[in-house]
Amino acid sequence: MAASIAGGIDVPAWIESRNVSRTQILVVILMGLTAALDGFDAQMIGYVAPAVMRDLQVGPAQFTPVFAFGLFGLLLGCLVIAPLADWVGRKRILVLSAIFFGLMSLFTAWAWSLDSLIVLRFLTGLGLGGSMPNAIAMTAEYFPRRNRAFTTMVMFSGFPLGATLGGLLAAWLITRYGWPSVFIVGGILPLVLAAALAATLPESFRHLVLKGRAAAEVAAVLRRIDPQAQFADDAHFIVREEHQPGITLIHLFREGRALGTVLLWIIFYCSLLDIFFLSSWLPTVLHDAGLSLSASVVETALFQGGGVVAGVTLGLFIDRVGFLKVLVPVYIGAGLAIASIGFAGTALDLIMLASFLSGACVIGGQNSSNVLAAVFYPTYIRSTGVGWALGIGRIGSIVGPVLGGMMLGAHWDRQSLFIAAAIPAFVAAGSALILGLTRGDTIAAPTEPALSH
Repeated sequence: MAASIAGGIDVPAWIESRNVSRTQILVVILMGLTAALDGFDAQMIGYVAPAVMRDLQVGPAQFTPVFAFGLFGLLLGCLVIAPLADWVGRKRILVLSAIFFGLMSLFTAWAWSLDSLIVLRFLTGLGLGGSMPNAIAMTAEYFPRRNRAFTTMVMFSGFPLGATLGGLLAAWLITRYGWPSVFIVGGILPLVLAAALAATLPESFRHLVLKGRAAAEVAAVLRRIDPQAQFADDAHFIVREEHQPGITLIHLFREGRALGTVLLWIIFYCSLLDIFFLSSWLPTVLHDAGLSLSASVVETALFQGGGVVAGVTLGLFIDRVGFLKVLVPVYIGAGLAIASIGFAGTALDLIMLASFLSGACVIGGQNSSNVLAAVFYPTYIRSTGVGWALGIGRIGSIVGPVLGGMMLGAHWDRQSLFIAAAIPAFVAAGSALILGLTRGDTIAAPTEPALSH
């Protein structure tokens, strides 16, 4: 039976009344692969940097713009490319983004100078930035409230997993075929994925309904979820949520969302600042403190590994108790764990525990915030909302390593360094608490905001 209400069939209610289908599992797998290739392509420049610098005969200072412009491209992709999906559809932007960053990566294998490498990494970043927010939005829109957080966070765990496995693949490729082979593989895989997305990924049914697409098109997508479903030829499908005309960015600050939007941006900024600060400088700091280089690398791997574990487990708690009871203690835990790294001395077991817990809390908190952003905004501005939150967060990802370098250059001691790094996590916790107190309808339970009818 379709979930019929006065005026038509309530599509979200229809989804809520059904078990998870193979089509929905296909969506989360495809979006997880998208996240994994995003992680691989975003990190591959770091894997090949030593070999590229040797071939181009440049030093780290000259090579820095390659990293900076790649991140700047990611930032613009989140702010400009991702929101286009609210107009033209999630699937179209996902396919085009995969094609674009795949081609740019492929072309990078034949970069002939430092300037060409800078331009190509900037263009690759544009495609990557357009992809991830829509993968989050698509996954959140396809799953019922009861397991939306878990599935979305499992999907996003593909990003660190792709970056990790990509590093192992890159190491193997570089030693056998040289650094260009990494970009060739990193370009071909997204193109294959784009073909799979074009052939098998359904469009967001919420987007189709809100854009007034033909009932037959909506019905065809819903029958992929439940092949036994029957809809009348004149069926009218509706999504009972707010839908306003105009520029989507402006609506992030209307209808009572202004404070929530600012708080989300603060959370994303602080969270990604900490993640990239620790990812960039943790091995160096620990090595300078007396640990062997191999032990320092293992500690950083534990930081990333904690994030993968948390990305899977925290979603289960959010689906049961809501965002407020998860985000606030997780970010408080992140601050305490990060600060404790500075007080662990050279005790390897304590540093291992602190690194793992830091990754679990700060990366897990970021993954949870991704889901929160997707839930906070209604369908018609969801890609814009997630994209801008990630875009503002990307500013933090640039500031974090820069601040770390400045503090190390000023010879901050290890305890002071990690106490300072803990502050953004506590700010994120406070922002999550305020969001919970002011928008409890969103953060206190795994549901979308109160709808305007």
